[in-house]
Amino acid sequence: MAAAQNQTAVQTQAVQAATAAQAKPEALASDPRSADKVRSGKKQPSGRPPVKPGTFSRMMKYMFHFYKWRLVIVLICLAVSGLSGVIASVFLQTLVDTAITPGLTKGLQAVYPQLLSIIGTMIAVYAAGVIASNIYTQIMATVTQGTLKHMRDDMFDRMETLPIRYFDQHLTGDIMSTYTNDTDAIRQMIGQSLPMIYQTGLSVIAIVISMLKFSVWMTIGVAFFMYVMSRISKTFAGRSASGMVDQQKSLAAEEGFVQEIMNGQKVVQIFNHEEAAKADFRTFNQKLFEDSDRANRAGFMLMPILGNVGNIMYIALAILGGFLVTLKAPNLTLTGIDTVTIGVIVSFLAMTRQLAQSIGQASMQVSMIALGLAGVSRVFELMDQKPEEDDGYVELVNADYDKDGTIHEADHLTGKWAWKHPHHDGTLTYTPQQGDVRMFNVDFGYVPNKLVLHDITLYAKPGQKIAFVGATGAGKTTITNLINRFYDIPDGKIRYDGINIRKIKKPDLRRSLGVVLQDVNLFTGTVMDNIRYGRLNATDEECIAAAKLANADDFITRLPDGYDTFLTGNGAQLSQGQRQLISIARAAVADPPVMILDEATSSIDTRTEALVQKGMDNLMKGRTVFVIAHRLSTVRNADAIMVLDHGRIIERGSHDELIAQKGVYYQLYTGAFELE
Repeated sequence: MAAAQNQTAVQTQAVQAATAAQAKPEALASDPRSADKVRSGKKQPSGRPPVKPGTFSRMMKYMFHFYKWRLVIVLICLAVSGLSGVIASVFLQTLVDTAITPGLTKGLQAVYPQLLSIIGTMIAVYAAGVIASNIYTQIMATVTQGTLKHMRDDMFDRMETLPIRYFDQHLTGDIMSTYTNDTDAIRQMIGQSLPMIYQTGLSVIAIVISMLKFSVWMTIGVAFFMYVMSRISKTFAGRSASGMVDQQKSLAAEEGFVQEIMNGQKVVQIFNHEEAAKADFRTFNQKLFEDSDRANRAGFMLMPILGNVGNIMYIALAILGGFLVTLKAPNLTLTGIDTVTIGVIVSFLAMTRQLAQSIGQASMQVSMIALGLAGVSRVFELMDQKPEEDDGYVELVNADYDKDGTIHEADHLTGKWAWKHPHHDGTLTYTPQQGDVRMFNVDFGYVPNKLVLHDITLYAKPGQKIAFVGATGAGKTTITNLINRFYDIPDGKIRYDGINIRKIKKPDLRRSLGVVLQDVNLFTGTVMDNIRYGRLNATDEECIAAAKLANADDFITRLPDGYDTFLTGNGAQLSQGQRQLISIARAAVADPPVMILDEATSSIDTRTEALVQKGMDNLMKGRTVFVIAHRLSTVRNADAIMVLDHGRIIERGSHDELIAQKGVYYQLYTGAFELE
């Protein structure tokens, strides 16, 4: 019967994979995320704007919060660096009109002092610009990477406070994209785009003022070309920005798909799903290509077009300036200069070239700023997620007992625990931690109006072993999720040692519960590190003792480096049974009074199951235990067995009592029915 159960589970996975592979191509082409939705069954937020209002101002406040004075210095240096080029262009007029032109008629000796003074001033201006540029680039490197560090810290801190519901509703690849692609877009925006836009803005203002000083008529000509360039920039940069945002979304979707396929590569190969996986990937990749092509096509076209418009502007102004010089035409100016000189034309053309380059460079940054702001919006969206609510106030503390049995809170590890319960009148009571868990009339649904559990009432006295059996989806794992307070119940009560678990702080509640899951998660690190994950202050001796209790010590000592063997890829170099034994040792070192074993032996062969079962039997001694199992052989010795069907307890009793009733459990045990 156990083999049949495993075969049914594998067939179910195959059907789900085939269903995902047969999704309509037209739906995938229109929205690549739909492939992820089909495979995962998880809901994805839709229709949210790529950039929320106020994102830019919030980002600037975030940066100034950590790097206020450094950013002030950066702004000053950017201003000096940008204006130095403008000032140097203005000095060209003085150089030509007061030194070079007179020198042609009077001789170089006559203007030599003026020439040296002007050249020295220009060198000083350029040097100031170079020094300022070097200073702000050095500071911005620290500011950029520091801001990203703080963002990643804040994102991870918030992520660790989020409820399980959040991870049930969001793809892992999409969350990872926030840490990688979005932060990289933010890096480019902060480190490159924003300084360039700021510097360009100051330069344009300074250039326009200088141009008005030299010639209003020529400035009007510049204004016309600037208008043309702005319209071109708006059109192409807008397309590029929109494409960049779509590209980022498509990249996140593709990464989520690739991660999913990598994690399930064995299943892909077992069911010869390679070609279907390739077809799905091409759909994601095609969407990414189209978005990237649209973004980069517009971006790559912008600079050459602006460059050519700038060249036309340069030629037109040269002709206009030459015409004004030739005719000695009266010139409307702001400073009383009556004519346009050769020096004015030279300086004006230099500023024109500089203006065209500045506008072109700034236009190229528009799409990067849009992409960066979209990334900032997603980062802040994660940081703004509502953390898991915890209104508990009862704490788990180390306890000392007087001779008369009175409990006192200890400031050191005693091996005995008690619930510290503050009351409204200011008094404190201490309740011994025993592992008494009771549920009363519990109703629950993951989504409103769709109940998964109906009127669940049960009790587990200290030291009892309670087993849940039933078909997939009957609500077995949901019950254990509620005991852990991964979800809170709308109706009914759950009491732990007589205390409503809503009153217990979640970290303290979960510290008192040990969990062994069917899907084992091992982390990168040594075997010892993974066992110590159950209790970080456990000594090596305690971890080894826990491994011996779980029957894991024998195979661990035969590993190349024993307990110091380094594990990667979720312990890929170990068998499923060995990984499960480590997870049992991890739960054992935590030494909780209540254990939850969720399908802990369903993926293990019969011989290893006997070894694991022995380890679990050692682990369960003296503890309250909840066991979820498809293999009914693992629950025979339970004090009480709960048979669930569609979220309701339909039978309860010991193994012998349920066999005598000859109901559903009897039929399951004798093979008349099979669990699905």
